[in-house]
Amino acid sequence: MSLLIKASAVSRQIISKSTHLQQQVRHLNLLEFQSKDLLQKYGVAIQQFKVLDNSKADAELVKKFDCPEYVVKAQILAGGRGKGTFDNGFKGGVHITSNKSEVLSLSQQMIGNRLITKQTPKSGILVNKVMVARSVNITRETYLCILLDREHNGPVLIASPAGGMDIEAVAEETPEKILTIPLDIGKPISESTLIKVAKFLEFKGDAIKRCADEIQKLYTLFKSVDAVQIEINPLAETDKGEVISVDAKLNFDDNAQFRQKDIFDLDITEEESDPREVEASKYNLNYVAMDGNIGCLVNGAGLAMATMDIIKLNGGEPANFLDVGGGVKEDQVAKAFEILTADPKVKGILVNVFGGIVNCATIANGIVAASKKLKLSVPLVVRLEGTNVTKAREILKNSGLPIQTAADLDDAAHKAVAALN
Repeated sequence: MSLLIKASAVSRQIISKSTHLQQQVRHLNLLEFQSKDLLQKYGVAIQQFKVLDNSKADAELVKKFDCPEYVVKAQILAGGRGKGTFDNGFKGGVHITSNKSEVLSLSQQMIGNRLITKQTPKSGILVNKVMVARSVNITRETYLCILLDREHNGPVLIASPAGGMDIEAVAEETPEKILTIPLDIGKPISESTLIKVAKFLEFKGDAIKRCADEIQKLYTLFKSVDAVQIEINPLAETDKGEVISVDAKLNFDDNAQFRQKDIFDLDITEEESDPREVEASKYNLNYVAMDGNIGCLVNGAGLAMATMDIIKLNGGEPANFLDVGGGVKEDQVAKAFEILTADPKVKGILVNVFGGIVNCATIANGIVAASKKLKLSVPLVVRLEGTNVTKAREILKNSGLPIQTAADLDDAAHKAVAALN
């Protein structure tokens, strides 16, 4: 499978495996209608839409919105909405109707109730808004993605005529249907390249120029909003010859938040499946709860992945993914411990830090302070290596706390698992 396709897939996951010199934070989350609104502001062709929220304005909005057919979609940060079920028994978070009066009825059965899909917590996610869009008759679906790629030191365009499908499967089974083109971040895409992509996507006649124009607009948007990925699946052709971005996934550079304040102010946090994730993000910590009983505090996403793997290889189960990043301070370490111990399943904690950017002594001081403040009662195993590690080990040794130190990662995982037994 293409590494770029893998990158496109990974960037849609909760945990980013890329590493940055600056501290990573939780990815910005936009609801579908927010993404469409952003595309619309940059002239990208989308379906007309309205947003309902069960307010008195809903009836007037629907009354003035004339369409032959409507798509009514619950707005939550999860896939599988069409096959989902609400906690009130109502089936489906996506409905199609040509009856205007039914639009209000459908939205009222969604808003204020929790939608449960394969990608939500068992309790579902509360629906606060519903998007009503003009239904379009799609004759063909294609795939288009623009993303930043380290290997090419800049943005790359990925296109496939096999849209509306799992792009990873397309790359695996029919790699000839994937076109990859590096782009110059300082220039628009050349007309010849745009036409080449449009033809590869199998657009014909006047639709070639329409497709080329849409790609250029998407690239302008990509650069203007500091996106790291814009994925359009499908980029569709309608029976009227329109080229429309039907569904869009946008990811943004967290380090550009100061430039994109209006966009980041749209961030959705109330849908997080675990309030600890929201709390962690306030301290620039990456936290994802899991089902095990060994809490993990690690710096760096790659090291976190390796730590969880080695815990499992030693017969244990990680309780979380918690990456404190490279610029961690003592107060962040304290908050990390507070979040870890808030999980009743956590019966032991493993700290695994490599001090490249981060000072190991900072981590050690944070560990000692947090352990004393929280009166830590579960076993704690610490493996530190790198910058100022000798002083860090002295801090732990002289703390008077029952902290087990480890020589390497495997030793740390072994001790963490053994401490529970």
